[in-house]
Amino acid sequence: MPKLLVILGSTRPGRVGEPVADWFVGCAKRHGGFDVDVADLALIDLPLLDEPNHPSKHAYQHDHTKAWSARVEAADAVVLISPEYNTGTSAALKNAIDYLNREWKYKPVGFVTYGGVSAGVRAMEHLVQVTSILGMIPVLPAVNIPFVTKLVGEDRTLQANDVMAKAADGMLDELRKVEAATRSLRSL
Repeated sequence: MPKLLVILGSTRPGRVGEPVADWFVGCAKRHGGFDVDVADLALIDLPLLDEPNHPSKHAYQHDHTKAWSARVEAADAVVLISPEYNTGTSAALKNAIDYLNREWKYKPVGFVTYGGVSAGVRAMEHLVQVTSILGMIPVLPAVNIPFVTKLVGEDRTLQANDVMAKAADGMLDELRKVEAATRSLRSL
């Protein structure tokens, strides 16, 4: 079964990204098309890019980079869960992406974004540019959650609606198709 790496891109204390990620990971497991691995950047705690060599050289010096590289390399597809901060993604998520280069190539990538009225769409637009230049294949549909704080209950669970659930299933279906179609490219 292909491996889906779900990356939670918020590290802010009290972050709403945790309930969003918990909900989405539940959707992915119910979907059944992937073996799901969750990478919480708050727990991984990558320092601001501290490698002396450009990531394209794949000459990593630090154990945290080697571990991150191996985890991303093992994935067949990726979902980025991102807040929208000032019309872009979080610094932690951008940093985690920038640590690596060829590990991302030919991997389909889906997006779960959240925010206020914009639903994180501008963060997704930012991520589409960044992932595309690394050779990833962005898929649509995406899951864009508006007014996310109104959907998180006191128990810190996301009260998802049918539109969100259908979007998650549609994105996972598309990721599965693109993953299968690009599998041979990743083995080159």
